[in-house]
Amino acid sequence: MKTQIPTLSSGETTCCSVRAMSQLENRFPPPLLVLAIGVAMAGIAWNSTALSIPWVARLAIGSAIIALGAGTVVTGARTFWRAGTTINPVDIKQASALVTSGLFGYTRNPMYVGFTLMLIGWGVALASPWAMMGPVAFVLFIHRFQINPEEQVIRAKFGNEYEQSCKRVRRWI
Repeated sequence: MKTQIPTLSSGETTCCSVRAMSQLENRFPPPLLVLAIGVAMAGIAWNSTALSIPWVARLAIGSAIIALGAGTVVTGARTFWRAGTTINPVDIKQASALVTSGLFGYTRNPMYVGFTLMLIGWGVALASPWAMMGPVAFVLFIHRFQINPEEQVIRAKFGNEYEQSCKRVRRWI
């Protein structure tokens, strides 16, 4: 798949070149990205008006969603470990097995779904509508700079087996 370089009406390329964009691919470990976005969400929440939801309710609901997300991440990681393949999303070329069992039978990216749930839970706990842009930013970033490059490598490594898996299992949920 060839990426087109965006151009201006004069035919010049834009300042945001494809090379610069591709340099972001598989560079940020998703847990660190989640942490950075979580900190940004807190900053946004503490500098904006929160919804008037009792703190006990938002903490209970937010914590439950965070726990569900963390459980999803851990379950996905354990499935990788049991299959004897890498969990390192920065060096996807080390993948040695196509995992399609467990949660991977429902979503091709359960760990990213789990991280997204954790950020949603954090947003609920913060009770800030603007902070909920954090999970949206995570999904957009992880889709473009992590999932797309991962899928290219996996497709090249596992071919038809991966194509068949893609027909059965959704990328997210």
